[in-house]
Amino acid sequence: MYQVTNRVFVAPGWEDAFEERFRQRAGRIDRNPGFVRMEVLRPEAEGLPYLVQSVWESKEAFDAWVGSEDFRAAHADPLPQEAFSRGSEMERHQVVVAAP
Repeated sequence: MYQVTNRVFVAPGWEDAFEERFRQRAGRIDRNPGFVRMEVLRPEAEGLPYLVQSVWESKEAFDAWVGSEDFRAAHADPLPQEAFSRGSEMERHQVVVAAP
């Protein structure tokens, strides 16, 4: 399996708008081949990033989604720049151990 984590630094006051973007898209990403699950994690301490984690059957499945029309649609109308306190950071990992 393959996991991608985006660390997104949302500016104060934009949390609800950021979360709503994902609520509106819930159920769309899961139609993509190789998709396993996605979680959006809200930080409990000020200044920490949201974590947007997606798990895929393989790196190839993730890369295919990134090249898809669904990905373009998901990123077509972004929040304004002031919604973010700094740039996001993406991490990609091969899953070597997982437990239920």
